[in-house]
Amino acid sequence: MSIDQFGIHLGPLYIRFYGIILMLGVLAAAYLAERQATRHKMNTDFLWDSLFWMVIGGVVGARIWHILTPSPSLVAVGITTQYYLTHPLDAINLLNGGLGIPGAVAGGLLALYVMAKRRKQNFLDWVDVIAPALPLGQAIGRWGNFVNQELYGAPSNLPWAITIAPENRLPEFADQATYHPIFLYEALWSLGTVFLLLWLARKYSDRLKSGDLFLIYLISYPVIRILLDFLRLDASEVGGFNANQTLMAIVLVFAAVTLILRHRSNTKLAKG
Repeated sequence: MSIDQFGIHLGPLYIRFYGIILMLGVLAAAYLAERQATRHKMNTDFLWDSLFWMVIGGVVGARIWHILTPSPSLVAVGITTQYYLTHPLDAINLLNGGLGIPGAVAGGLLALYVMAKRRKQNFLDWVDVIAPALPLGQAIGRWGNFVNQELYGAPSNLPWAITIAPENRLPEFADQATYHPIFLYEALWSLGTVFLLLWLARKYSDRLKSGDLFLIYLISYPVIRILLDFLRLDASEVGGFNANQTLMAIVLVFAAVTLILRHRSNTKLAKG
């Protein structure tokens, strides 16, 4: 057995730290979701039965989002959406990285919806159960970016800036050694979102509707993604627009408006 910066060699097997960290994030998220389901006296067997399909859906969705929104550095070397469509083996090759959280959330959510329909479960109740679990999984999973020396921001001399090895720097920043740890900023924000959602679930349990917690997650996560992409050096673009910022802005507005409308009707009834 031997260990290098990115993983562990076990004979012919090579286990990447990135994959280990992602699985730890999945397990931690599943545990928290189970605790939430138990607290609400919901069927935890359904949760565990759905977990496999949510992970599969999340991975597929994450890969599709990457394929549709390649970064400028990939496009510069010919790795475009068209390239992936004409090289299917590369499109499904996860060993070279390329997973996007927006796609992961969408794919996992779709799998949960299908399972809920088949098992006659309330989909909105379950998205509230997984709402605090999602940012917990993301907070842990982002440390995989640290191991891979990716998802760093603009050059920085701040005390918490991280050093990026020369081979992992963008060519135009080859002479810059330290950068903003975007992965860390997002991880800390995600942890804050976990505690916020758990607090709201307990403090306002009598006022929240099914689906509200997930809508709040859909407000919180886009905020940090929009802000951090201003620091990101290799942000994906589609049609000249930042792909992640554009999608996140749409999701944020949709979630915020939906949340307001759901509760404004209650306010009017109360006044009447």
